[in-house]
Amino acid sequence: MGSRMKNYIEELRWRGLLHDSMPGAEEELAKGPQRGYIGFDPTADSLHVGNMVQIMMLVHFQRCGNTPIALVGGATGMVGDPSGKSAERNLLDEDALRHNQACVQAQLERFIDFTGANAAELVNNYDWFKDMGFLRFIREVGKHISVNYMMAKESVKNRLETGISFTEFSYQLVQGYDFYWLWKHKGVRFQMGGSDQWGNITTGTELIRRMGGEEATQRPAFAITTPLLTKADGSKFGKSEGGNIWLDAKRTSPYKFYQFWLNTADAEAEKCLRIFTTWEQERVDALFAEHTKAPHLRVVQKALAEEITMRVHGEDELKSAQQASEILFGNATADALARLTDQQWLDVFEGVPQAQVPRDRLSGATITDLLTDLTGFLPSKGEAKRALKEGSISVNRQKVDEAWTAKAEGRFLLLQRGKKNYFLVKVS
Repeated sequence: MGSRMKNYIEELRWRGLLHDSMPGAEEELAKGPQRGYIGFDPTADSLHVGNMVQIMMLVHFQRCGNTPIALVGGATGMVGDPSGKSAERNLLDEDALRHNQACVQAQLERFIDFTGANAAELVNNYDWFKDMGFLRFIREVGKHISVNYMMAKESVKNRLETGISFTEFSYQLVQGYDFYWLWKHKGVRFQMGGSDQWGNITTGTELIRRMGGEEATQRPAFAITTPLLTKADGSKFGKSEGGNIWLDAKRTSPYKFYQFWLNTADAEAEKCLRIFTTWEQERVDALFAEHTKAPHLRVVQKALAEEITMRVHGEDELKSAQQASEILFGNATADALARLTDQQWLDVFEGVPQAQVPRDRLSGATITDLLTDLTGFLPSKGEAKRALKEGSISVNRQKVDEAWTAKAEGRFLLLQRGKKNYFLVKVS
């Protein structure tokens, strides 16, 4: 597949993924397959949408015939990267980090191929740091980089006024040594990352130049960075009102994950389609052209949501998320409601007015009692009777009249007046 692909830098360029690269990187990549890595911070047991730009950097790297290496930072996770942070991080213990690493690896395996000719590899920098004492580190590594050089980095300069601990100050040296170790022992010559990582990555190329001797002249190392993906308002991409959008279904349900992509603004959706799919440029351009003719159909958002939800959660969860979406925004039937899980009920109707009704009070209740006294959905029984007479009341998507009485089955009831006025009853 790699022989049919463009040069990696060209691939990043048309996808809008290239922020900066060191001189010579493109020429070196054009010579043949290379090995490159990206580090992932294991401070949580799941990656989130904000990490996906870097994941796709590895995906595109592998598709161009190169070998991707994902570094899970067991050692650097114990230190904490100051880049983009305004305050000191909380540090995790070793057991928590190891658990997080296992979870992160499982998620990466959905994107990059760990088998085949250019199989991806997962490494943990704790493996080469665990036996390296502090004195050995400052003697063998620290002496090669001046304090002046380290203080000139943006990640350090931005923290000098508010304060930065020696632990976080030394982070760039630790990450720099990762690059040196992988260059020396794994033949890695490229490190990729977000634009905020440029300082840390170039510290690594500088260490390789100073510690690698003649070998570093023959096999120089290179940095490649991506733009930071932000929303139109400048806020972090991958964040919603509820916080991060996670790849773990326990943290962010497949329905909410699907909805996040479906609700992406047009400009963001077009950027994301280039970045987060492996589709060729002709297919992407054709979809954009289709979208321009009828923006209200949101074909780009639908294609994006379908592709990414399928990759992260699989076909069954994608179909389930699509069916759940139809319930609120389409013409789903009572049968479709009956297939919802408890979590999907809560996800789909989040933000809809709700009331909790004890099962014994619900059983046998009249429709007017349910609409008024039990839930407060409608302000009075007179209003309820008018709505029933005009035929605008539905329970679980089925029209009802004054003769209807409640059966206390299931955990939820969906009340509806007209097409868009919803109310969720939670049966306790």
